[in-house]
Amino acid sequence: MKQILLVAGARPNFVKLAPLYDALSARPESYRPTVVHTGQHYDEKMSDVFFKQLEIPEPDINLGIGSGTHGFQTGRVLIEIEKLMLSQRPDMVVVFGDVNSTLAAAIAAVKLRIPVAHVEAGLRSCDWSMPEEINRIVADRVSTLLLTTCEGANVNLLREGANEDSIHFVGNIMIDSLVKFLPRADRLNVLDDCKVEKGRYILVTMHRPGNVDDCDQLSKITEMLSGLARLAPVVFPMHPRTRKKLLEFELSIGDSSVFENSNLRVVEPLGYIEFLKLQKEAAAVVTDSGGIQEETTFLGVPCLTVRPNTERPVTITDGTNSLIGLNPKKIVDYAERYLEEGFSSNRRPLLWDGNTAGRVVDVFDKFFEMPMITDTVKETELTSMRL
Repeated sequence: MKQILLVAGARPNFVKLAPLYDALSARPESYRPTVVHTGQHYDEKMSDVFFKQLEIPEPDINLGIGSGTHGFQTGRVLIEIEKLMLSQRPDMVVVFGDVNSTLAAAIAAVKLRIPVAHVEAGLRSCDWSMPEEINRIVADRVSTLLLTTCEGANVNLLREGANEDSIHFVGNIMIDSLVKFLPRADRLNVLDDCKVEKGRYILVTMHRPGNVDDCDQLSKITEMLSGLARLAPVVFPMHPRTRKKLLEFELSIGDSSVFENSNLRVVEPLGYIEFLKLQKEAAAVVTDSGGIQEETTFLGVPCLTVRPNTERPVTITDGTNSLIGLNPKKIVDYAERYLEEGFSSNRRPLLWDGNTAGRVVDVFDKFFEMPMITDTVKETELTSMRL
């Protein structure tokens, strides 16, 4: 039996981890999955509720890292997860996405000669000002198995010199969770709670440091929110970082506080299932998130991405995403058109079908069938590394 360490650090990681945990657990004769929560997102609203809703058991290990600068957070995870790997000696470490925990766990594992599988490998924004881009590239460089969501990611990896045999196009594992939990989301009354009607509201999320940590940029976001709220109700689950910066910069929408505008429904961060329901029924979603670009594509809902670039161009070519940048007037114009004319799309990228986790386990099966180092050699290596 192979022990597989599944490392999660932030909300998007949990959505990707859940279906793989289920698929591995369905093969108890072959795999023993161990869930490691680094604690990068560590409060009830930002992580715990996701474990409950996604039906993941309580993490086997919680490193309790918490917040901090990129270097501090990455360093803390690296130190603590190396200790864990030395004691557990897993047969493989699986990392997800592009957060600091992903980078740290991948580096710790490869230095201990433990195979690394990177779920969502090969995505590129080509923007080195994004910490996530650095995390993606380094994690891919040290990973043994590169599990990709789209053919464009394969091209990126080959261009960078990755071994073709290490690349496996498996599809988008986030969609596995969406497909599983969409029927439950359909039964929720969250639209009533937010006092909005199907197809007659706009859903907004903003959290990236490049958008919310700069006063001028955040001022444009409040201008955008004000313009959208003049068109229709706006549901705005506010990230703690965004809330903190709005108060710090004393920003407002028009003559009203951002928290008082009557057509702006500012709510606390939502659970996965509640947010899924709000995405599905929105006239449009305005966001700077990566995963939401993918979910809206599957749901056929227009997405307006408030960034200058995206690491998920397939959501534009084969989906519902439009890359707008921080242009308040343009965003309002797009949203007004969708409110007036509606929007319908059934375009979905290849293998975004809810069956990715099974394909990942198939890759693991083939990998472990290959000649591997013996347990004796592995023990010798790990013992020398402890010294």
